[in-house]
Amino acid sequence: MRYNIPQDDNQEIREILQQVYNALEEKGYNPINQLVGYFMSGDPTYITNHRNARSVIRQRERDELLERILKSYLENNSLS
Repeated sequence: MRYNIPQDDNQEIREILQQVYNALEEKGYNPINQLVGYFMSGDPTYITNHRNARSVIRQRERDELLERILKSYLENNSLS
């Protein structure tokens, strides 16, 4: 299966991830651990309801979010 995210969706995904990250951090959670738990399990309770973060992250499919994260990482970091 092949996934393609339209270029204009990249900004929306970036904003979603930033908003959720900030909400988790404000509530005293480790945002990385909570996001990994959500991505691995699909359980939305890993994401706080604070600032409507749980609803915000569910606006996009997990695979779309992960694809954007991976693409950004690979574009900004050399693997060699």
